[in-house]
Amino acid sequence: MSEKVFPQLANGQQLFVVVAGNIGCGKTTLTKKLSERLGWKPHFESVSDNPYLADFYGDMARWAFPLQIYFLNNRFTTHKQIENSAASCVQDRSIYEDANIFARALHDQGTLDSRDYENYKTLYNSMTTYLNPPTLMIFLKRSVPKLLERIQLRGRDYEQAIPVDYLTRLNRYYDEWYDSYDLGKSLVVDTDELDFLDNEEHFNRLIQKIGDSIDQKDMFFTF
Repeated sequence: MSEKVFPQLANGQQLFVVVAGNIGCGKTTLTKKLSERLGWKPHFESVSDNPYLADFYGDMARWAFPLQIYFLNNRFTTHKQIENSAASCVQDRSIYEDANIFARALHDQGTLDSRDYENYKTLYNSMTTYLNPPTLMIFLKRSVPKLLERIQLRGRDYEQAIPVDYLTRLNRYYDEWYDSYDLGKSLVVDTDELDFLDNEEHFNRLIQKIGDSIDQKDMFFTF
């Protein structure tokens, strides 16, 4: 199906697309819809089976380091599986966000101490030398009020107590990362007024922008 939407890739090239963004921005929803529409194999973030996540939100300082190591290992393994796959794939959040956003935020707010943070960064830098970057990085932007709406709507108990200042810090770090990203092609999508879940026209327009970005025609999309 992807060849019909992206005729420039009809030569059978494998696509590796990542959907990146803050908590509650719509990553999982978009990953699922892209997989269903384009026939790409989805790789979702480990949430329901994550042994640390609920404990982390109850006591960030205690569980920050093991949580980050868990995510680092999980996303490295997923990234290598995608690289070795013959199918085009779409991934819900990348290994790059772990270091550039979440570990950084935890360290800067004093939740992850400097010794653990430096240990984590050394491991991350070593692991990423064995990875090829994705074909396209899709950055989903959403304001903090809209993030909170989405978090409340999906009703995960352990997420309801996420501090607003934590989400705000993550948004700021995501913006900085978007601006400095240089590993490959990227597309920034402002999702505050974009309803790709229930509005088929919005979703179709986003699909076209993704195709243009893979073909390097467009690098920013706002509704």
